[in-house]
Amino acid sequence: MYAIIRSGGKQYRAEVGATIDVDRLPHEVGASVDIDDVLLVSNAEECHIGQPLVEGARVSATVVEQFRGKKIIVYKYRQRTNYRRKKGHRQHYTRLRIDGITI
Repeated sequence: MYAIIRSGGKQYRAEVGATIDVDRLPHEVGASVDIDDVLLVSNAEECHIGQPLVEGARVSATVVEQFRGKKIIVYKYRQRTNYRRKKGHRQHYTRLRIDGITI
């Protein structure tokens, strides 16, 4: 059984027992999180597709850790004008362990 959930404007495939990395959520490590933005729920026999959300569906997860991703370099350059800008960025993430999917 799996579900497609929406968090932070992005969509993720959530399966029971799996971990997913989503944009930072304001919860402590070890806290339980219920996600109501469920777009699709599917098992071996049937598939529930939301219009846009599946009514009554919920994904429960536990916050495993809060962390930052690897550093990316943003470099701006314009030719023949001596214009160069170098800047780094590290995105904040929350790692969730999926505990259950209910319809």
